[in-house]
Amino acid sequence: MQLFVGLGNPGAKYARNRHNVGFMAVDEIHRAHGFGPWRARFQGEVSEGILGGEKVILLKPATFMNLSGQSVGEAMRFYKIDPAAVTVFHDELDLAPAKLRVKQGGGHAGHNGLRSIHAHIGETYQRVRLGIGHPGHKDRVAQYVLQDFAKTDESWLADLLHGIADGAPWLAQGKADRFLTKVASHVSPPRSSTTSGSGAAPPSEVKADPSNTPSDSRNPLQKLVDRFR
Repeated sequence: MQLFVGLGNPGAKYARNRHNVGFMAVDEIHRAHGFGPWRARFQGEVSEGILGGEKVILLKPATFMNLSGQSVGEAMRFYKIDPAAVTVFHDELDLAPAKLRVKQGGGHAGHNGLRSIHAHIGETYQRVRLGIGHPGHKDRVAQYVLQDFAKTDESWLADLLHGIADGAPWLAQGKADRFLTKVASHVSPPRSSTTSGSGAAPPSEVKADPSNTPSDSRNPLQKLVDRFR
């Protein structure tokens, strides 16, 4: 059994904030894989389902970001889940928008949600770091993360969330590399308009390789004679 945790703040006011991209990720997994209804438990909302043959509990803490660890700790103890079987989806300032990384263990890098989880269950859990970019100065961070995603972000955000949901079964099976590959296929899909089904370039775009062109061994006089034959 595994616990997938999305971090965010509860309530409609925060629903589209950059800080809530963790909530958005588990919501998309819930929608795409037919999980059970959300239920109020463990100071949050939980739902149960199957991913890649593994039982997975989805959790959205309702404690607000800074106290996320209280909810995660309660759920983990109730289900008797080891910290290494907990995966936390969270926003990451140090990654460009649409970038994603998977990391097992390590520090919290000042993220208040992770800081709280560290205090309650330690640091050996897995994180899925969802890039939202950085506002450029640390004094602008608090305002930036509590702002909604911009209109220009909607396309890549939708692709990222769909990729996460599509790759979630691989993540549940412990195959992070395949999860990342699946996400990448959504965020950076091949351009079908310039690629044939076989993956080869269409005839109009195939360029000759000079190294494969036969050399001309004729001397200048022979070339001149051949031109007038």
